[in-house]
Amino acid sequence: MLVTFSSPAYGDIKMFGDVAIRLLKMMGHSGTVPSALYAEDVQTALVSLEAALEQLPEPKASMKDEEDDNGAPTVSLSHRAMPLLELLRAAVKGESNVMWDHNK
Repeated sequence: MLVTFSSPAYGDIKMFGDVAIRLLKMMGHSGTVPSALYAEDVQTALVSLEAALEQLPEPKASMKDEEDDNGAPTVSLSHRAMPLLELLRAAVKGESNVMWDHNK
């Protein structure tokens, strides 16, 4: 499953469902898809997500040496969150709502 985040202040962002739901929960949301945040709630969600990401363990020194069970390089949750963080920051600046839904 893929989840698409959208806001009038930024381009659409697609994420794998498990990553998107984890980030939504870190934002203080239930993780329900589809759903949305009103513009006045985006700043709080952004602060919550940034704080939760700071609490994650530091990635290992060299990401080049890290691989998953299939031999593919791993990507940290903090790195995967970057596009969503940018979308949330743009939404705060543009005073815009943020929505997300399953890809059809």
